[in-house]
Amino acid sequence: MISFVSSSPSSTSSTSFAALPFANPVIRKSELLQVLYFKLRRDSGESTSSGQRKSMEFGLQEVAMKYHRLCLQRGRIDIHQWKAHSVGVDQCRMKMGLLLTGVGDKVMRLWSLDSYKCEEEYYIPDTAFLVDFDFDESKIVGLLGSRVGIWTRNGKRSIFPSREGTFSKGLCVRYIDPDAVIGCEDGTARVFDMYSRTCSRIIKMHAGPVTCLALSDDELILSGSSLGSVSISDLASDQRVARLRPTDSAGIRTLCFNPCSHLVFAGTTVGYTYCWDLRTMKSLWETRISSNVLYSLSHLRSDNSTLAVGGIDGVLRVLNQNTGEVLSRCLIDDERPISSARNMHAFIEKKKGIRLPEDAEVDRIPRTCRPPITCLSVGMKKVVTAHNSKYIRMWKFKISFVIWVDLPSR
Repeated sequence: MISFVSSSPSSTSSTSFAALPFANPVIRKSELLQVLYFKLRRDSGESTSSGQRKSMEFGLQEVAMKYHRLCLQRGRIDIHQWKAHSVGVDQCRMKMGLLLTGVGDKVMRLWSLDSYKCEEEYYIPDTAFLVDFDFDESKIVGLLGSRVGIWTRNGKRSIFPSREGTFSKGLCVRYIDPDAVIGCEDGTARVFDMYSRTCSRIIKMHAGPVTCLALSDDELILSGSSLGSVSISDLASDQRVARLRPTDSAGIRTLCFNPCSHLVFAGTTVGYTYCWDLRTMKSLWETRISSNVLYSLSHLRSDNSTLAVGGIDGVLRVLNQNTGEVLSRCLIDDERPISSARNMHAFIEKKKGIRLPEDAEVDRIPRTCRPPITCLSVGMKKVVTAHNSKYIRMWKFKISFVIWVDLPSR
């Protein structure tokens, strides 16, 4: 039997081999681990006769998500900080091991999270200002006030529509190929086809400004409003599917959708976090985690357990997606770097993070230890945060394990 014990001071749990983080392509191709995986299943009485490959990959993915949750909830926190821009920026997006940063500067930068190397730079026209952006493996879509910009990964840029076809002030953008959806000040969502460069649909979402957006794989648009509601419309039919209303009238500031669990999460201007089930259109929970505005919330796409939330008070909170319980509150231990190092790409300052006890009063903690979190993005065992400053921070959550193997005697 193979087992491990967490060496984290806050955990004494023991778990079988199946709780190790092996959900990656190299591990999936290992014949030895496959044989061991199926032997453990057989020894536990589980069937291995059908769908073995699919079952193993599903099992390893589930294992990886449990490990991710354990790291965010209990792991040691190492914070790496680097100067990403010459002026303050307040937005970041993380996908495919890459990080895109911008809004506030005249350039967006694409970073490798492994090496901290700036892979590409995408410049904003002098006559425009960047409001929001999104990206995929081939292109970056930017909202430039009342126009849309596209930057391909090879550096080409195009801006549309023409000045005669500009729309009312845009506040946010989300992109899922081939459509870019713009949330506008007049309460509409404008859908632009990225290939024809035309506005294909205008959908009325709210009576007030659309402040945040989320898109689902099955062509639903979810939008939050400064008037305090979440509206859901069908991208194909332009029809409203539902309207979700919080119990208070505070504006919705941030929004995200989990396609695995069909749960919708929203953060408000007065510190409330809400959750609804899209299948029933009913509220599951609500909790006030701060007395101030929440700017950003996010989760790992395949994770059904944890939700990271940040806002003006500068505390990085980890919530239980299913109950709203605050699992952890994280801060920088001290503004002074513990160490620093320069690799061939960037100068990295390394700091330690701490977890606040339940009875800690946030307002008594110096602001230097908790600069406002204006945006965050979640990766495997990591969270990247922007703070409307020149620096980007990556929070790495780690748990070490002692592993042993019991072999049968001959």
